[in-house]
Amino acid sequence: MHLNDGSQRRLAGAAVLAMTLAQWLAAGPADARTPPAAGASGVAADSPLGPLKHVHAGALDVAYAELGPARGPVIILLHGWPYDIHAYDEVAPALAAKGHRVLVPYARGYGGTRFLSADAPRNAEPVALASDVVDFMDALGIKRAVLGGFDWGARSADIVAALWPQRVDALVSVSGYLIGSQDAGRQPLPPKAEYQWWYQFYFATERGEQGYGRYTRDFARLIWQLASPQWRFDDATFERSAAALDNPDQVALVVHNYRWRLGLADGQPEFAALEKQLATFPAIGVPTITLEGDANGAPHPAAEAYRKYFTGKYEYRLVSGGIGHNLPQEAPQAFVQAIVDVQKL
Repeated sequence: MHLNDGSQRRLAGAAVLAMTLAQWLAAGPADARTPPAAGASGVAADSPLGPLKHVHAGALDVAYAELGPARGPVIILLHGWPYDIHAYDEVAPALAAKGHRVLVPYARGYGGTRFLSADAPRNAEPVALASDVVDFMDALGIKRAVLGGFDWGARSADIVAALWPQRVDALVSVSGYLIGSQDAGRQPLPPKAEYQWWYQFYFATERGEQGYGRYTRDFARLIWQLASPQWRFDDATFERSAAALDNPDQVALVVHNYRWRLGLADGQPEFAALEKQLATFPAIGVPTITLEGDANGAPHPAAEAYRKYFTGKYEYRLVSGGIGHNLPQEAPQAFVQAIVDVQKL
């Protein structure tokens, strides 16, 4: 299925935003753990996502945005690297306006999310990030939700759907099935494919770790440009998200994530059994729509390569119009429609 979203991405107008803010205000006082100052965790008071809330979930104090009616069907939107929750600036209000309770958490190492203990391992293996989503749901008393994500967020959503399907009503995953393993990560790829992963090899070195720490914003901007070569984002859009990379654990977690994939860094022992399950590439049986932009410049699998891993109701959509890797921000209407439609499969 082809959707031309290039001309629609600027259609989120003041009416939708006003309706969403009205619903958010009507939902009552913020959670008791919400910090008192709007924007205290990196989101401006005039952001479409509103002031952030906080909740203790597992190993983390999670900063998150919440929009829409408190008793609406729950949608959890997960961001990737080097992006942040602002990838959903248009998606979240639009879904809230349709009556959904929309939650957009900062992942570990981003924005206002912090480890509760200074001694906690700065571990970013995939199952740790996915477990954060389950912990987040538990902390908020959410039994089931629709999950949507891209990049790291899509991987986390895939893992939750595969390992804890009882917690997932439906799934929208950009670039499809992104579950991997260290064994798979050790296998050499053809030169063209290896070339696309240049930053993974860079992060494997001490020079790369120091370089990412010194030039974090420059690095992120380069990834945005390479991953979405036809997306003409402005400086304000980039800086709004880049602020999330000022998190004190950002460098350590990003470096660990990519080193873990190559088998150059260990995970936590308590996650070993789950990683062993993921290494079998478990099927995902919940209703799923996978999305791909027609101009995605980031490494990503071909749709036909992962179709077999989705054993439930399933649909694939190619979004046209020069849409790159950050599909929710570049093609928000297509992402919103997928979230709406996947609940009807």
